[in-house]
Amino acid sequence: MQPRNMSMSGVVDLAAVKAAQEAKAKAEQARAETARQGGGGAVSPADLVIDVDEAGFERDVLQRSTEVPVVIDFWAEWCEPCKQLSPLLERLTVEYNGRILLAKIDVDANQMLMQQFGIQGIPAVFAVVAGQALPLFQGAAGEAQIRQTLDQLVQVGEQRFGLTGLTVDADAEPGGGAAAAPAEAAGPYDALLEAAVQALDSGDLAGAVQAYRNVLADDPGNPEAQLGLAQAELLQRVQGMDPQQVRKEAADNPADAAAQIAAADLDLVGGHVEDAFGRLIETVGRTAGDDRDAARVRLLELFEVVGAEDPRVIAARRALARALF
Repeated sequence: MQPRNMSMSGVVDLAAVKAAQEAKAKAEQARAETARQGGGGAVSPADLVIDVDEAGFERDVLQRSTEVPVVIDFWAEWCEPCKQLSPLLERLTVEYNGRILLAKIDVDANQMLMQQFGIQGIPAVFAVVAGQALPLFQGAAGEAQIRQTLDQLVQVGEQRFGLTGLTVDADAEPGGGAAAAPAEAAGPYDALLEAAVQALDSGDLAGAVQAYRNVLADDPGNPEAQLGLAQAELLQRVQGMDPQQVRKEAADNPADAAAQIAAADLDLVGGHVEDAFGRLIETVGRTAGDDRDAARVRLLELFEVVGAEDPRVIAARRALARALF
């Protein structure tokens, strides 16, 4: 099963991820329904670590990521570093007590998933949060580094998407699992939003932009349409660029705001989030007038693409304030 509508470009899902408000509402709805039915939805500690294959990816990873951040451990039996990392991830997952779920994927048996995630070597660790994929780290990592990464993941999941995790009961029967979330009722703009996603999937960026604008014309505050439009417009801006030429012009003209703005768009699409932010903050600091304002506005637009609660956005906002004042 293909991880639909997901990008491997850092935290930026360029195929229209679920907006924070929608994911939060869905999580709250699921918890309320579980409470109404009188069930705690508790899982056994043994259910926090699961083996996942291509057939079960959508159910076990994408759907579960609307309840709890899912960490994916790509491994293989022949991989010696995996034999050190995997037990550590399993131990930490149990220790985090329902704040994360660990999905283990054997790359030898699931070559399609390996290719779709762009795995070049293992061990490789990704996460999926509310349907949105992001790389965490590749290769060997120490326990302190992994804990720091997991802490940040839990924070983003809770603050941006309202994912408070799973209830764990040591006495729960393994394999029982949490109560399934109820099906979502169709929203008034679901058809237009789905059309926008389909347009993105087919490469029709102009169509996606128009579809999102159609939603915003009736509902200016629609969070999914706002996010989708920002992402579609970003892709549209870089579509005709010559990356080599853009980067050369930016390197040759550090004070040229337009050149730096174009390069920053390429940085973000390529997953280099900090590079994109840093480039524009430096441009704000070295320019004035309209050029400075153009760089500032583009930086704020890129913040919207990544997400206000992302730690890199929070840090960049502070750096921007220092550059401005």
